[in-house]
Amino acid sequence: MIQKKLLAIGAIFALMSCQNTMKKSEETTTEAPKQNFEISLAQWSIHNQIWDGTIDPMDFASVAKDLGYTGLEYVNHLYVGDNVNYPMKEQGLDAVLTELKRRSDSLGMTNVLIMVDDEGDLSLDDESITVQAVDNHKKWVDAAAFLGCHAIRVNLFGASDPEAWVANSVRSLKALSTYAADQNISVLVENHGGHSSDAKLLSRVMEGVAMDNCGTLVDFGNFCLRRENDERWGAPCVEEYDRYQGIEELMAYAQGVSAKSYAFGAEGNETTMDFPRILNIVRDAGFSGFIGVEFEGPDADPFPGMAATKSLIETVLIN
Repeated sequence: MIQKKLLAIGAIFALMSCQNTMKKSEETTTEAPKQNFEISLAQWSIHNQIWDGTIDPMDFASVAKDLGYTGLEYVNHLYVGDNVNYPMKEQGLDAVLTELKRRSDSLGMTNVLIMVDDEGDLSLDDESITVQAVDNHKKWVDAAAFLGCHAIRVNLFGASDPEAWVANSVRSLKALSTYAADQNISVLVENHGGHSSDAKLLSRVMEGVAMDNCGTLVDFGNFCLRRENDERWGAPCVEEYDRYQGIEELMAYAQGVSAKSYAFGAEGNETTMDFPRILNIVRDAGFSGFIGVEFEGPDADPFPGMAATKSLIETVLIN
């Protein structure tokens, strides 16, 4: 009799143990994937030094490597624009790309993306102009694929009417993203002034395109909707979208994050925005991957600002 009771108790414990094991297994399978963050350097942070010739853009990989970055975010017109001159420029874009890849590979750096400017407006009403702009962007899709990047960043400048802007943007992005898909390249839109800084409008564009390789590059700083005299750049901002709301809305489509910063206090905190709050929005959105440091302060020497930005990201998200 006692033996039967012991066997029964043993069976109950065995069943409970099995149920607990199954429960733990279920908890493990439903656990959110681990978020991994790495830090890349946006080349725009050193654009003044490239323009004045104190930094050769061909040395971008070594500069970033020495500063502790693992990823590179290139800017197209720092290699082909009228404002830049460097020894290899006259050899042409193909030679430049070949050498950039050689150097980045030799240093173990990841080529993340190319920021594309000055290739035509993608959101104008005149479709013949936007078709040409799409074609102009294709060579940078090819360049990104050659370098091993995952994306190019584009701008959506164009129509003043919001509804027309949405429709035109969807049209151009579908065409460019279709071309880019064949090379496993994503087309990312940055909130970069005008209608693109209206997160609700840009979200409508993303929903309208509805392609896996089209998303957003969420910039912490570019939420100016309108400048004085409707200037695109340079003039004071007279209307701005709520930064924190905009970042939260655009993170739903994010395939890249640009940690824009402007100024730092003595204790290492960004003084124009709540940087930890924004980084936590990024984390809470489930984002993983490279976060680009893009310091755009008025300082003649950008390196302290770059270092402070990198340190904040590491403190909040990595360490």
